Amino acid sequence: MTKQIHLAAHFPGVNNTTVWSDPQAGSHIEFKSFVHLAQTAERAKFDFFFLAEGLRLREQGGEIYDLDVVGRPDTFTVLAALAAVTSRLGLAGTINSTFNEPYEVARQFASLDHLSDGRAAWNVVTSWDAFTGENFRRGGFLANEDRYTRAESFLRAAWKLFDTGVGPFEHTDQHFDISGTFGVPRSPQGRPVILQAGDSEEGREFAAATADAIFSRHGTLEAGQKFYRDVKGRLAKYGRTHDQLVVLPAATFILGDTDADAQEKAAVVRRQQVSGATAIRFLEQVWNRDLSGYDPDGPLPDVEPLSGENTIAKGRASVRMFKDPAETVREWREKAAAKNLSIRDLVIDVSARQTFIGSADTVATHIDDLVQQDAADGFILVPHVTPGGLDEFADTVVPLLQERGVFRSEYSGPTLRDHLGIR
Repeated sequence: MTKQIHLAAHFPGVNNTTVWSDPQAGSHIEFKSFVHLAQTAERAKFDFFFLAEGLRLREQGGEIYDLDVVGRPDTFTVLAALAAVTSRLGLAGTINSTFNEPYEVARQFASLDHLSDGRAAWNVVTSWDAFTGENFRRGGFLANEDRYTRAESFLRAAWKLFDTGVGPFEHTDQHFDISGTFGVPRSPQGRPVILQAGDSEEGREFAAATADAIFSRHGTLEAGQKFYRDVKGRLAKYGRTHDQLVVLPAATFILGDTDADAQEKAAVVRRQQVSGATAIRFLEQVWNRDLSGYDPDGPLPDVEPLSGENTIAKGRASVRMFKDPAETVREWREKAAAKNLSIRDLVIDVSARQTFIGSADTVATHIDDLVQQDAADGFILVPHVTPGGLDEFADTVVPLLQERGVFRSEYSGPTLRDHLGIR
């Protein structure tokens, strides 16, 4: 049976993908940027618009990380405003379960679901470090190993509130002891769609137990199929079926008139994404030391990484990716020597995030193949230019997917659950 493809649009902000130096780049904070991307996604009949969240500005070397986008409006405020300028597109927001409270979050999402006529989604995340927690009254109070335990308790408390509607509630467990009266009527979807983005063992289990969709970083055929089998295989123990969890890897794309043209564009974009300064900053996160004296067009540093708790790049998720810096450095040195790569060239090589490169037909075929071969159920697309980076995809790739009969030409229902096929 041919699968239908799910597509979502991620608003690019704090990441190493967005090219802010592009002449067509706009603001990451002006409302018109959010409107442009959301309305393009809705015109293309995407499932939802996805907004990430950061609770503290990241630092490096004790200073605000100046190569990132700094700041972002409040998630609920942006999504509520977008509800007024869209009519069918799902609106997904990343809201933290470590430092918020179930009552306030349930109230906000129930309100958003009402305002949007059933299009709200909640990407449930945890915070892993006390650095982020310093912005909150109970900063750093939660041990890392307890964060998913709290997240599940948080979510189940919120579900009780969603299900209650206006009426009394009570929820008591190791993390929460709350009771009172919920003040928002049951919303159009009953509960917002739940997204989850964890890739750890705990994150995968949490998604299998509670999520409607999982945001994955495994976008290639082999890695995608392995991840897909793993998370789908966990569903049965929770009394859930295969179709109750949608797997959506993040994906970037570069389109060209021909495949060769797209490859040329991709090489240019990668060098725009990784400047010399960015390359040095990236290496510092692994070496855990100041490398500003090194030439980004020269060889890798000859010093060894500093061991212990990584403190040079506070709040950066990439720090967690390199659990064994010494081994990572050894592998990178071997790669650099084999390919004669400079620091900048190496960073371009090891941090590549371009999933789909080619003509519109090539990209449409690649997306369809990955979905039909169960490497994914669809993709969350991250354009490299804000806010117009999705326009070309919507105008060229989407019509080809529609011609193949694997992507909708019209929305079949009013709610996000309708778009995703999840009850």
